[in-house]
Amino acid sequence: MDRQRILMIFGVAWLSAALLTWFLYAKTKAPQQDKTVKVVAAARDMGAGTRIRKTDLRQIGFAEKDLPKTVLLDEKQAIERVLLFPVTANEPLTLAKLTSASGADGLSSTIEPGKRAVSVQITDATAAGGLIGPRSRVDVLFTRSGSTTEAITTVVLEDIVVLSIGRTTEVAQPTDPRQPRPVQQAATLLVTPGEAKKLELAKNQGKISLALRNPLDRSTIEDDTPATAFDLDPMIATRMAARRRSGGSPNVRDDKVWARLVGLEEEEPPKKEVKKEPPKPRWVVDVYRGDKHVQETFQD
Repeated sequence: MDRQRILMIFGVAWLSAALLTWFLYAKTKAPQQDKTVKVVAAARDMGAGTRIRKTDLRQIGFAEKDLPKTVLLDEKQAIERVLLFPVTANEPLTLAKLTSASGADGLSSTIEPGKRAVSVQITDATAAGGLIGPRSRVDVLFTRSGSTTEAITTVVLEDIVVLSIGRTTEVAQPTDPRQPRPVQQAATLLVTPGEAKKLELAKNQGKISLALRNPLDRSTIEDDTPATAFDLDPMIATRMAARRRSGGSPNVRDDKVWARLVGLEEEEPPKKEVKKEPPKPRWVVDVYRGDKHVQETFQD
């Protein structure tokens, strides 16, 4: 009985020593297993200005205790946004390294190669009542004021993409109609260098307006003849032709002449010719002073 008791005590002591040894080893030598979280990271090295696609991203495990505060957990938060700083492969992406979802920061990197961004001043009256927004497609109309022969309106650019309205680059959400809208804004258009030159010239030579078009419509205008004052009132051309036949081109810069041409004022009746009285007879007297001869005339 004593022998069994000794063996039992020895076994319990040995088991306790083994458990204590394992516990001490686990605390001092064994690696600690921290909780990890799946985060969005770069799948490759990317430089600043890179527009992120789905293929540029991957999910990696990151220790929860070392997790950055603004790290992205969902790939949708990074797709179609632009890097503000370079990143390396497997580096977690944070909000501080990306452009905002709807802001204009980093917008230049989204411009297609070969295109330029040019802004024009618009109001509701010159931009389809304020219905034009980012990503809309428009035609650019140019109007030059002046006399009847100088005033024209023509389409200078067709099927142009609107990059932004002001600093808004995304389609705006519906707002309270009672909220006041800006009287004037800038519409930034995406054009080629050649179109940019034409647009800048039009801005400085007359008035620019935008015509909203269907985003699926890719047609172009076949008849690009400018509209003139004669298209508004054909009688203007008839009156001007009659004027030319009766004695040259009228002075359309004269307000009274212009009013008569467009029918706002009746033409003055021709003045009657006043007959001149025949000259009265004159008396001529020859006067001789020595060798000088002078004729003196006298009226009746």
